[in-house]
Amino acid sequence: MACILMYTLIHATPEQCFDLSRDTEVHLLSTRHTHERVVAGRSRGLFEAGDTVTWEAVHLGIRQQLETRISRFDRPHFFEDVMVKGAFRSMRHEHHFREEGDGTIMTDIFDYTLPAGPLGQLFDWLYLKGYMMRLLEKRNRMIKAIAEKDRLR
Repeated sequence: MACILMYTLIHATPEQCFDLSRDTEVHLLSTRHTHERVVAGRSRGLFEAGDTVTWEAVHLGIRQQLETRISRFDRPHFFEDVMVKGAFRSMRHEHHFREEGDGTIMTDIFDYTLPAGPLGQLFDWLYLKGYMMRLLEKRNRMIKAIAEKDRLR
């Protein structure tokens, strides 16, 4: 199992960060470069506990689908989405939000396992982990920019 741990300081409240992190439109904005779209499930608004969504996007030149479900939810501190169906053997993404000074520390814990045993591990080491980190960083930069711009208003 591979794990990506990422911390992002956002000068906004945990509530703002939490809601932006579960906003379908914000997600789609941050993945525009992959031509991501919703093909089933919630396509607008904020994800809630139990919601499922099927995303379709182009990754590595291949059109892929990933179905996820919001499996745990504690606003504004934590939510988790898990893969129901997709290219990973397993995938779990924890989103944590902790007030820190005048802002929020947003913590991502992204755990995944690839199929194909040692070949999957090699592919992850050579390419996939870096690719997934860049996707998460782009998403977090989008959330940070929107949250901090809203705070200035």
